[in-house]
Amino acid sequence: MTPLKGALRLGLAFALGATIMLQGATAQAADKFKIFLSMSFIGNDWQAEAANMVKAMAAHPSMAEKVDLQVQVAGPNAQRQIQQINAMVQAGAQAIVIFPISPTALNAAVKNACDKGVLVFAYDAEITEPCAYNISIDQEEAGRVTAEWLVKKLDGKGNIVAITGVPGTSVDTLRTKAAKEVFAKHPDIKIVAEAVGMWSQATARTELSKILATRSWDDIDGLWMQVGCFTANAMQLEAGKKPEELLACAGEGSNGGRIQMLPIGTAVEGGEMPYAPLGAPRISYASPPYSGGYALKLAVQKLEGKDVPHRITLPLPIVTNETIKYCETGSWEEMKAGCNAFPPALVPNPGWFASIFSPETPEIGFQGALVGQPEL
Repeated sequence: MTPLKGALRLGLAFALGATIMLQGATAQAADKFKIFLSMSFIGNDWQAEAANMVKAMAAHPSMAEKVDLQVQVAGPNAQRQIQQINAMVQAGAQAIVIFPISPTALNAAVKNACDKGVLVFAYDAEITEPCAYNISIDQEEAGRVTAEWLVKKLDGKGNIVAITGVPGTSVDTLRTKAAKEVFAKHPDIKIVAEAVGMWSQATARTELSKILATRSWDDIDGLWMQVGCFTANAMQLEAGKKPEELLACAGEGSNGGRIQMLPIGTAVEGGEMPYAPLGAPRISYASPPYSGGYALKLAVQKLEGKDVPHRITLPLPIVTNETIKYCETGSWEEMKAGCNAFPPALVPNPGWFASIFSPETPEIGFQGALVGQPEL
């Protein structure tokens, strides 16, 4: 055999082997459910964490052999998300797990997907097209309960600042509407400033700084913030306020804000000002980031032929200074026992959301939310 013939034969053998491997991989992928994760706005900690929990669910041993998960990001653009949904259907999607940028703008694309046999599961924010499945908390309850707490904390009188979320989403619309209805019942409660916070600690700081350019902290009696209580507390400390002088804040369930709620002197691992126990007066709530992972789990169940409700309303995680409970390690057993704030040494990002436990999703826990790794 000449060297040339030998090389050709070897090359053919490699090519044949690669083809067989590719066919095997294709066949393996074909055996899995083709599911897309469609994300819209991603510029905040909650969205990153929710995506981590979806990926962790897909990687769990109970799902890994069933799910071929592909992730796409549309940004805060309804038209782009519509285009991506249509492309997912064309690419052979069997289910789409989605955080919708609008409750109505995607309806035609969602209806088209359903008509072609594609399941659409929305998490946290809702889709009003009847064929879609929706998994979320009661967003109106979230706005109402937190506003009522703030009114009671201020004895029905005072100037408040409101920082809202991502405009156009059902989450922001419903929360803000419900809160303002509560405030309207109390004429001595005045919203003296309002800004769009985009569910971001950084944006909350920027908007609060703008507000404080024309008024001082002494002109404000309370805060209603979809995201930003941690940052607001930090800014007050920077301005010279003492921990016992911090304003009452009704806001999100970020871990930084939860740690600040703990009584002064509580021993926490890695807690330094302002990420430290301050006894800050708070009511802390959150859309739980596990909702995306739960939506994926339900989509798989439906693809396997099980019955799944079209709407699932998740429990609203509410934490106050009376119910805050420190976690030592973030283990499943600890969370099941009710802990709801995690060591800063384990969670260096204070904007990370702490409401991650659900008995419905034992596949995903602390590491799922933190780095996208499932419980094993």
